[in-house]
Amino acid sequence: MKPIQVQEHRFPSFDETEIAYHAAGEGAPILLCNGLGGSWMAWKHQIRYFQEQHRFLSWDYRGLYRSGPPPSLDAMTVEDQCRDALAVLDHAGEESAILFGWSMGVQVALELIRTHPERVRGLVLINGVAGHPWKTVMNIGLMGDLLPPVIRGIGSVPRIAEALTRRVVAMPEAVGWAKRVGLAARTLDEDIFHELAASFSDLDMKRYMRTLELLGEHDASSILTEIDVPTLFIAGDRDLFTPRAAMEKMARNVPGAELMVVPGGTHYVAVEFPELVNLRIEKLLRERGLAA
Repeated sequence: MKPIQVQEHRFPSFDETEIAYHAAGEGAPILLCNGLGGSWMAWKHQIRYFQEQHRFLSWDYRGLYRSGPPPSLDAMTVEDQCRDALAVLDHAGEESAILFGWSMGVQVALELIRTHPERVRGLVLINGVAGHPWKTVMNIGLMGDLLPPVIRGIGSVPRIAEALTRRVVAMPEAVGWAKRVGLAARTLDEDIFHELAASFSDLDMKRYMRTLELLGEHDASSILTEIDVPTLFIAGDRDLFTPRAAMEKMARNVPGAELMVVPGGTHYVAVEFPELVNLRIEKLLRERGLAA
């Protein structure tokens, strides 16, 4: 299989925030809406599998990874991320795209189809919810009240959070620990995990936690019953952050939506069971008229 060749582009978005985006492959466009836990690298298995039929576009959220900081900490809402996504499509010369969303990216993708449905050809939504994500963590509704003040508290001491994060991601036993406590499956691609973990060491935790805080305030649930493009939900039955029940409920509200639940999958199902995930996505693309 061909190696991935990635090109990085930079441009000023709608409010002059410098956005870094990456392009790989050729063909019908797929826009990758990332999770907060990483960049395009989290999608390596999908890019490698589909790159001869599809052009992948992936951008780093404002203020994180290789994108520049926004004008203020309040300019990091899901709506702002959505406007950056549209700017990426414009800069790349693409009128519309299939959206792949993972975790936070599910909310960004749903916000994009809510505001600009004409630019979305299909949806593949992995390990995410439509909104207010803290209310579904571990299927404990009380988390919706407990987590926001914790997130704000961590954001108020960014230097301590950054030092602790660098220490944790540098620990060689971190992957084994994550597997033992059920945060990741034993089949997790450890090379990709280490790449994503390494990128955390340079994060501005004040911006990161503010993005997380604003994510918790967003809700795109109202669009679910109006979605009229081919839609596939992929869930892991051991996902503590986005429990299976939450994704099943979303799938029931989207007309004609398809759902795959991966046995043993956690919040990182795309890098735990990539062959299974890729084949299921390929089936959707072929059967629903989205294949290149």
